[in-house]
Amino acid sequence: MKNLPRIILMLISIFLGFTFWGSGMAKLFYEHRFFGWIGPVWLIERLEPYGLGFYGKFIALSQIAIGYMLITTRYKLLGSIMMLPLIGNILMVTISLDWSGTPYVLAFLLLLDLILLWQYRDFFRPLIDEGKSSYDVKTRPIRSRNGHLVWLASLALQFFAIQVSFWSWPIALVIVILGLIMSALSFRVDLLNEKANAT
Repeated sequence: MKNLPRIILMLISIFLGFTFWGSGMAKLFYEHRFFGWIGPVWLIERLEPYGLGFYGKFIALSQIAIGYMLITTRYKLLGSIMMLPLIGNILMVTISLDWSGTPYVLAFLLLLDLILLWQYRDFFRPLIDEGKSSYDVKTRPIRSRNGHLVWLASLALQFFAIQVSFWSWPIALVIVILGLIMSALSFRVDLLNEKANAT
């Protein structure tokens, strides 16, 4: 498979990101009042009788963080790598609890993740032969420390919104949207930083 157009990679990343970010947020939001297309939103409650409620929360938090990396497209490669063990964990839970149908959905999402990873295959060459990557570093977009900090602040707003949802759902939603806008601005911060360093 040849390299896919950039727009297709962005759409795959955003779709995977929305899928897992939305699923994690729905698990932790007050009364599960958050949009997402995969579930179950009551995973934590279902795992609690087995003493695995904390594990369910861990999965939800992981879904939020990893999904947010992909939906904002800032850390597509890191998010797609971390997605592999996340899908594996979710798959083991669904198989252990004998949920039919869910493994097929996860297989489709895994396929999309593998497509993303295949597009970044040159990054993995040094891990295999300990040689230099054939990927031209000069073509990579510059990421600045300030841009990273803005993005981390936007991720923190997502977690903060979960707590706010127990008090006010509309305000929590505003915080979520504000965080998404901030994550988009992190790219702008990178550009401003690059221009400042060039002068």
